[in-house]
Amino acid sequence: MAAWGGGSVPGVNLREIGQLVRMKPVELNATRRRLARCHDVRDLRACARRLTPRPVFDYVDGGADEELSMVANREAFTRWRFTPRVLVDVSAPDTSAPLLDRVLPLPLILGPTGYTRMIHPAGEIGVARAAGRYGLPYTLSTMATTSIEDLAAAAADVDRWFQLYLLQDAGLNAELVDRAAACGYRVLVVTVDTVVAGHRSRDRRNGLVIPPELTVRSIASIASRPGYWMRMLRSPAIDFANFAAHRSMTIEQTTAFFSPAITWDDIAALRERWTGKLVIKGPLGAAGARRAVQAGADAVQLSNHGGRQLDRAAPPADLIAEVREAVGPDRCVLVDSGIRHGADIATGIALGADAAVIGRAYLYGLMAGGEPGVDKALRLLATQFRRTLQLLGITSVADLRKHGHELLTRR
Repeated sequence: MAAWGGGSVPGVNLREIGQLVRMKPVELNATRRRLARCHDVRDLRACARRLTPRPVFDYVDGGADEELSMVANREAFTRWRFTPRVLVDVSAPDTSAPLLDRVLPLPLILGPTGYTRMIHPAGEIGVARAAGRYGLPYTLSTMATTSIEDLAAAAADVDRWFQLYLLQDAGLNAELVDRAAACGYRVLVVTVDTVVAGHRSRDRRNGLVIPPELTVRSIASIASRPGYWMRMLRSPAIDFANFAAHRSMTIEQTTAFFSPAITWDDIAALRERWTGKLVIKGPLGAAGARRAVQAGADAVQLSNHGGRQLDRAAPPADLIAEVREAVGPDRCVLVDSGIRHGADIATGIALGADAAVIGRAYLYGLMAGGEPGVDKALRLLATQFRRTLQLLGITSVADLRKHGHELLTRR
């Protein structure tokens, strides 16, 4: 048996091994160390789940009723298979995309999410700043925990969009729209699928209602996440910041504010009031998209609210092609609900969309690492999208749209 001695092994050149193997530097920052171990959005989700109390994580992660729509949304993207072209020079793919009078470096928009500072104190401002570093639009929700004015001041250079829920108080609707216009928000996104609130089963089970009705299991989850609560305690109180006259308004009270009586006449009135670009969020299918265009919308956003409103609703990805045919080649079509990978963005574009909109994907990053976590989520999606284009033999987003029908087969 060969003897081990003198730090050498017979027949092995340790110097050559040393040149091939490099020890990874030890990262002392805990957040950077966590994020370095996240290689896709699934990893960010797993990290977020470990760090966040169950009621808060489920508020982001859950859907309505049996969560059938939420599951189907993912399947609608992942059932497609690519048939790539080969022997194409893809050394410098162009990932930029024109969208509503701007050219984005990536066909991606950060959508609106409510109660974002409950998820992490960085909240809407942290998300908007991350979006700005990538040159992407950020959409502030009506139900945000940062006001229209505060976000505009903190993220002045970001392409800011404002999402409006049509409320029963028409004067409040007008006030919100006028405030967004005065603060330089470029696009108004009107959500039309919330005439009543969806039944979020996980929130009910976890007791995340007002007043809280927490279970023993929920309390145990909260107690086991001291880092989360230390961040919350060091941060300003959370409220619905866009309702200055309703500081005591609760989550359940906001659902009573939604108007179940909205019609296309309300959209026409908003179109007259809002001079910027108008997106109607929530049409599912060709008929709704055509009606939105007739009402003056510059874009339609195919959405089932991420599976958080009407369960068993059709997945938006399945409707892209028919909506594109209905509205024509020049009208903007956005798609959300179920996007977790750069390949999902590519699939949406190949089917006929102009851009994808994300919510949970960046919220997992926010939970996992605050603002740097959102950066990580965007970096992952951008890298995945670019690589997908290259492996498809596609040199640009325009090329992807032009040849999309040749590149996809259905599983």
